[in-house]
Amino acid sequence: MTDVVDADELLRRIRRGRDCAGEEERAWRERAQGLTATDPEGAREAAVRAETYAAVLRVLDEIVNPGAAASGTTE
Repeated sequence: MTDVVDADELLRRIRRGRDCAGEEERAWRERAQGLTATDPEGAREAAVRAETYAAVLRVLDEIVNPGAAASGTTE
């Protein structure tokens, strides 16, 4: 990364990443639910991917809104 960015731009980028992680988590959860009956192994893999995106989402949420998870509030 060669561009210097200010704090506002960095926050915008983190929020975009957070939004993307949320969308991916939802998509993988839906896929896991859809595969449960026909492809248990695929459903398991999709569930793992959903959990991975959920972890990324929690980390980015903590960066954007520190302590919100502990208090039960989000932005």
